[in-house]
Amino acid sequence: MSKVIFNDKQIKLLAKNPNVLRVSDKAITYSEEFKNRFIEENSKGVLPRKIFEDNGFDIEIIGLKRIEQSASRWRKKYADMGVLGLKDSRTSNSGRPLLRELTAQEEIERLKSKISLLEIENEFLKKLDEIERK
Repeated sequence: MSKVIFNDKQIKLLAKNPNVLRVSDKAITYSEEFKNRFIEENSKGVLPRKIFEDNGFDIEIIGLKRIEQSASRWRKKYADMGVLGLKDSRTSNSGRPLLRELTAQEEIERLKSKISLLEIENEFLKKLDEIERK
């Protein structure tokens, strides 16, 4: 959790954003739609800061560290569990690992997300290799 504490004015401003479900003085809960949109745009190469700005967030209030941490957490969850990983499980999850068998559709979604992430990683490594060669 971030060390940044939001004041009342900032909380009210953040709460007005349609991409925010809840906000407290220390935390922001983003909507599933925003997280899905974030993953989709980020996989196309759009930077996290740009995505947040385009969706009505004030970077000065949120802070770059919070954006980077959220982006990292969402990408990891998406890679591990697909779209299911982006859902807010605090209300429905007991904290135990998923023991049931995934449906065929859930398994397909998980594998598609993994493929997508690996393709992005491949492209990044190719660009990095190209830069190092110059």
